Amino acid sequence: MICRHCKAELKHKFLDLGFAPPSNAYLHRDQLMAHEITLPLRIRVCDNCWLVQTEDYADASMLFNGEYAYFSSASRGWLDHARTYARKVIQSLALDDKSFVIEVASNDGYLLRNFVDAGIPCLGVEPTDSTAAAAELLGIPVVREFFGADTARTIVADRRQAQLICGNNVYAHVPDINDFTNGLRIALAQGGTINLEFPHLLRLIMHNQFDTVYHEHFSYLSLIAVAKVFAACGLRIFDVEELSTHGGSLRIYGCHDDDPRPTASNVNDMIEREKAFGLTKVETYTSFQSRADKVKNDFLRFLLDCEAGRKTVACYGAAAKGNTLMNYAGVKTDLIACVFDRAPSKQGKLMPGSHLPILPVERISEIKPDYLVILPWNIAEEVVGQEGPLVSRWGCRFVVAVPGLQVLQP
Repeated sequence: MICRHCKAELKHKFLDLGFAPPSNAYLHRDQLMAHEITLPLRIRVCDNCWLVQTEDYADASMLFNGEYAYFSSASRGWLDHARTYARKVIQSLALDDKSFVIEVASNDGYLLRNFVDAGIPCLGVEPTDSTAAAAELLGIPVVREFFGADTARTIVADRRQAQLICGNNVYAHVPDINDFTNGLRIALAQGGTINLEFPHLLRLIMHNQFDTVYHEHFSYLSLIAVAKVFAACGLRIFDVEELSTHGGSLRIYGCHDDDPRPTASNVNDMIEREKAFGLTKVETYTSFQSRADKVKNDFLRFLLDCEAGRKTVACYGAAAKGNTLMNYAGVKTDLIACVFDRAPSKQGKLMPGSHLPILPVERISEIKPDYLVILPWNIAEEVVGQEGPLVSRWGCRFVVAVPGLQVLQP
C-alpha cells in the first residue's frame, strides 16, 4: 500500500484490530440471517509525511449510505458547541447576508441552522440521504454528494466561492485527502477562511483512544501531516486551536497560500509539541498496540467479574467507538444485555458485530442494570448529568473503558 497523500510506501503498522464490520452499519433484526460484512481494521503510518491511515479495504459509498445512522443533533453538548462556534465565527469574520458559508459534511443541520437563523446564506454538502433530509427540513439547502474538487467546481459555477468553509469531523473521513483539500481551495474565495475540526492524533496516542479507529476514519491527523497536505494543495494553516471535543481535537484556520494574514506562532508551537511527543518517530506508533490490548483485556476482565457476581451490565450510547471496542474485545450479549441510545435512528436496531440490541433510554429504569458502560466516553460528563439522578435510585454505577477502566463516582 502507498500513502494516500505523498504516495510513499507504507512500511509501518500502527494498530491491528482484527476484522470488524463498519462501525455505523447498524442492523435490522431481519438482517441477522444474512452474511454480515467484516473487513480488516489495520492502521499504518507513513514515515515520509506522517499521515496515519487505514489500509484500503472499505469504499466510502458503502460506509456513508442511506442507512447512515449518526445524527449530530442527538448530543446536546455538540449542539452547544456548534452554537458557540457559529456565534464566534460570525463575529470574527463579520459575516452577513452578503456572505456565503459552506459546510462540508453538514449532517442533519446541527451547525448551519445557526447561520440560517442569522440570515447568512449557506450551503450544506452531505452525501447521506437520512441526515441531508433532516437538514433540509430546517431550511438548509444541501448538495447530496461527496465533497471533492469536482463538487467544488460545480458549487462555484452554480453559486459562488465561500467566505467560510467549515467541516467538523469530516477530514478524517475522506478516502482521497488530496482531492478533498483541492476542493477546499477551489471553493474558497480570496480572503476566505477554512475551519476544520478533527480529533488530534496526539491525544489518541496519549490517552489510548484506540476505539476511535474505525473504517469510516480513513486518516488520523496530526498538525504536522495536515500542514503538509494543505501546502501541497496551495493552502496554508495560519492558526490553530485546541478543543476538548471528542477526547481532544484541533480546529485549524486555513487560507490560500498567498493570503496576507500572518501565521500565528501557535501553529509552529503545536508542530514542535507534536515532534517532542514523538509523532515523527516510528517507534511512537509501533509501540501503541500493547496499550490498546491492555484496555481491551481490562474491559473483558471487568465484564467476566460482573458475570461471575451476577451483575447486569448494559451500555449507554450506540457510538461508533463503542462498536470498535465491542468487536475488538469479542463482546456479545452473554456479557452485556443491551445498549441504550437517545437517537431514534438507532433504536430498535442491533450493534454491528456484537448484535447488542439498541433500546430507548426510557427503558433504563425497566431493566435496571447494575453497571452502565458509557461507550462515547468523550461525553461521559453529559451522560452522568442526564441519567445519574435516575440510575442512582437502584445503585447503578457508570463505567468507562477508555483511556483505562474506571468506575465513576455517582
